[in-house]
Amino acid sequence: MNYVEEIAKLKKEKNAIILAHYYQIPEIQDIADYLGDSLGLAQAAANTQADVIVFAGVHFMAEMAKILNPNKKVLLPDLDAGCSLADSCPPESFSKFREKYPDHIVLSYINCSAGIKELSDVIVTSGNAIQIVESFPRDQKIIFAPDKNLGGYINQVTGRNMLLWDGTCEVHDQLTTEALINLKKLNPDAQVIAHPECDGPVLALADMVGSTTAMLKYTQQTNFKKYIVASETGILHEMQKCSPEKQFLVVPKDETCSCNDCPYMKMNTLEKLYLALKNESPEISLDQKVMERAKTPIVKMLAISKQLGLI
Repeated sequence: MNYVEEIAKLKKEKNAIILAHYYQIPEIQDIADYLGDSLGLAQAAANTQADVIVFAGVHFMAEMAKILNPNKKVLLPDLDAGCSLADSCPPESFSKFREKYPDHIVLSYINCSAGIKELSDVIVTSGNAIQIVESFPRDQKIIFAPDKNLGGYINQVTGRNMLLWDGTCEVHDQLTTEALINLKKLNPDAQVIAHPECDGPVLALADMVGSTTAMLKYTQQTNFKKYIVASETGILHEMQKCSPEKQFLVVPKDETCSCNDCPYMKMNTLEKLYLALKNESPEISLDQKVMERAKTPIVKMLAISKQLGLI
């Protein structure tokens, strides 16, 4: 079966749209109607006129699309496509943590469950987090969840002292300075670019730190011929498409592997995407009240981002 052709037919028949994250397999990236990082995907989900949204990403991303489109059908090709970072912040535990600091507002990274979003004041992404944090007064006390690496990086850049939840993304947090230094020794002419979900010592070695989209733009707008990428392997596909004359090397997770794949992102396949569209299942389902509470901080993020000229 030609899945690409069949998916195209089903999309037209059902007025469906495919939203895909940069960490998806190349075949899915190439057929997506919108390809982006969390901020761009949130905006695309908020603005779509489609009746059916197929989210080629992980569970919290599809939840976000459902929260923004409660009356539309949102499909996730594999319901088991979770997120280690989202899992590191259980809503029950975080709720108790938050109660200890009633004078703090909660800024939560978009890589969290709907349960955490409804406990938050504003959602942020790696593409807008620094600007949104800086939009608040310096004396505003802030809890940042769930990624302590991103939160620590923001504290370093802004001089803030946000209280950090102890969560990480296993894909980015497992990258080591040793692996990066070894790769840099072999490629001394390469620029090091890193996602802020990486550990502090890795970020300290980077020439540029930014969101997935920011890293992509950096490789397009600079004249270096080689880049060492401290992030998930999937982004290399779009980087190579946009800059075919350049070389991209991903920081490996260990000495035996030249990749750094998110096992959850890679659970989605063309076959699963086709079956999801054909059967209109598996579908994301959330409690109406949860969606209403979780939507408020997402809408605030989009409003602040628009006000700051970020979208």
